[in-house]
Amino acid sequence: MEQLTNTLAALAEDARRAARALAGMPSGVKDAALRAWADALEARAREIIEANTRDAEAARANGVSEALVDRLCLDEGRIHEMAEGLRRLVMLKDPVGTVLDGWTQDNGLRIQKVRVPLGVIGVIYESRPNVTVDAAGLALKSGNSVLLRGSRMAEHSNEALVRVLQDAGRAVGLPVGAVQAVPPTRESATDMMRARGLIDLLIPRGGAELIQTTVRESLVPVIETGIGNCHVYVDAAADLDKALAILVNAKVQRPAVCNAAESLLVHRAVADAFVPRALDALESRGVKIFGDEGIRAYDQDGSVATATEEEYRAEFYDLRISAKVVDSLEEAIEHITEYGTQHTEAIVTEDYEAARRFVDAIDAAAVMVNASTRFTDGGEFGMGAEVGISTQKLHARGPMGLPELTTYKFVVYGTGQIRE
Repeated sequence: MEQLTNTLAALAEDARRAARALAGMPSGVKDAALRAWADALEARAREIIEANTRDAEAARANGVSEALVDRLCLDEGRIHEMAEGLRRLVMLKDPVGTVLDGWTQDNGLRIQKVRVPLGVIGVIYESRPNVTVDAAGLALKSGNSVLLRGSRMAEHSNEALVRVLQDAGRAVGLPVGAVQAVPPTRESATDMMRARGLIDLLIPRGGAELIQTTVRESLVPVIETGIGNCHVYVDAAADLDKALAILVNAKVQRPAVCNAAESLLVHRAVADAFVPRALDALESRGVKIFGDEGIRAYDQDGSVATATEEEYRAEFYDLRISAKVVDSLEEAIEHITEYGTQHTEAIVTEDYEAARRFVDAIDAAAVMVNASTRFTDGGEFGMGAEVGISTQKLHARGPMGLPELTTYKFVVYGTGQIRE
């Protein structure tokens, strides 16, 4: 194992010991802890908001965009949502111990394939303190300990949240090390990537630079999450009222998240009827549009900028969007294949065959038919919460809930058999 700083080594050793205790912890004990966490978050909301206010004020002073500040900010409503997320986890089935398969061999050996926790999960994430609670809750319910390395931007918020969870956890008998905050230094992120043998899985949540750096540098297994250049394609057979509502929601409802739409594609057959409406609706909500010639042909006041390769590939995290007119469903699929990030792609159409072709051809973790890209979310999928949205194909894909934080082992029962 590579040399780690004393701080990370100590945290990881505590997490390792906690993981062994959590692996066999009864569901009822874990659920009691989740309820205690939820109650503590609401009871100490003022303390959390005061810490969060320090972070938000510092972010604004440093010129951070309001869209990104919105990702950071907590209020009583958002804290209540986090608490409710923990309570929803209580209602979900504990995946640990589930027998996935089982059979008996001719020699009498009974073989079972059983879900077990991964062990120690490390999460490196940017600016969204709700990740602290979501990740902790999912890790606990699935029998894992968790090391949470948030960003400097949310340092005080994350410290307060983890402190509340730790205090409530101790009161109900959770092991020390079940959930821990890792100081948000450059060295700590590198240490987590080097902690092979102490951390079993590393999950980066944030922008492309963070995710690609983690994938490239980590010796610990990594699940890629969250880079979301998501498209809304308005087909020739689209209900245009439906398409407009979906587009506006996907772009505007919360622009600084990975499942917000970053690109609009419109079939030429409906461009005359749809593009002017789309431009008006987006611009009236403060969205800056980068369009190709087909889109700019409908621009009456010169407000639409020329789209370049940079805009087509961008995950804006802001009130900006690229837009293009395409001649066919196939061209839309080709554009998404070239520029998409295998996160979430949407088609708006009343043509079943067009929807089927789109679903079959698009390689993404989630494909929406007549629905906003904003629904790609563990809570919206009925998973209670998520620790991230995987855009890769191995181990997990899409929103990662409880089952995705487990692996399996084979348990073999014999009566004294020996191999000849």
